[in-house]
Amino acid sequence: MFQTAVLASGSKGNAILVRTKSAKILIDVGLSGKQVFAAMEALHLDTQRIDGIILSHEHSDHLRGCGILCRKLKIPLYASYDTYCVAQHKIGKLPVGVQHFKHGCDFTIKDIVIHPFASSHDAVDSSNFTLQNGGEKRLGVITDTGFVTNLLELKTRDCTTLILESNHDDDLLMNGPYPWHLKQRIRGRLGHLSNLQAVGLISKVIHPQLKNLILAHLSEVNNTPEVAAETMRGFLDTIRHNARLIIAGQYKPTEIIDI
Repeated sequence: MFQTAVLASGSKGNAILVRTKSAKILIDVGLSGKQVFAAMEALHLDTQRIDGIILSHEHSDHLRGCGILCRKLKIPLYASYDTYCVAQHKIGKLPVGVQHFKHGCDFTIKDIVIHPFASSHDAVDSSNFTLQNGGEKRLGVITDTGFVTNLLELKTRDCTTLILESNHDDDLLMNGPYPWHLKQRIRGRLGHLSNLQAVGLISKVIHPQLKNLILAHLSEVNNTPEVAAETMRGFLDTIRHNARLIIAGQYKPTEIIDI
């Protein structure tokens, strides 16, 4: 068993669950503990058995509930040294402590092997991840990155399931209510991937074994699930690829997905 579910995704809070027969971990907890438990209960998951939390970067929509859950469940936090240093005052005391990872160096939580690598975002040491559980199945978690780097292409080339940022539609962003400086930040090289940038990445890394494509971190102001899905589906249909397309939302978890 090697499965994932996006518990919540968006500017109000992000959390991703990954589980195997012997491990259950969270990537980011930008929600309250109560919200995380409610999402897990909706999927009929045991809320008391989590083996660790991985923090991608220090922004509050990824960080908010990390310290709370680590204290409540007495589990470790995994974060890069620089990320932990800038977030420590928000996280608070950790009864089991923190384990530091470095980009490019694998680490394990029970039988899950996690490979962190740098993302292009306006955070001190922002991370994306690939995860494996032996065999050929691989999960990629790619959010909060401003553009598609060669490294990103390399790391996502063999994923069988990909959680991929599809934050905004360019027209909705540029014609929307955000002030100019915020529009520039979102579109910048340290911002977020647009729907078209997400398609651009997929066009370079897609392969026959890609089973699930989960679009994540959609803006509620500058995107819609329908627009994001139509943009990506149009490309997949053009190349006649039958990857399952799933849209992660802010208020309801995805189903549990076999990686």
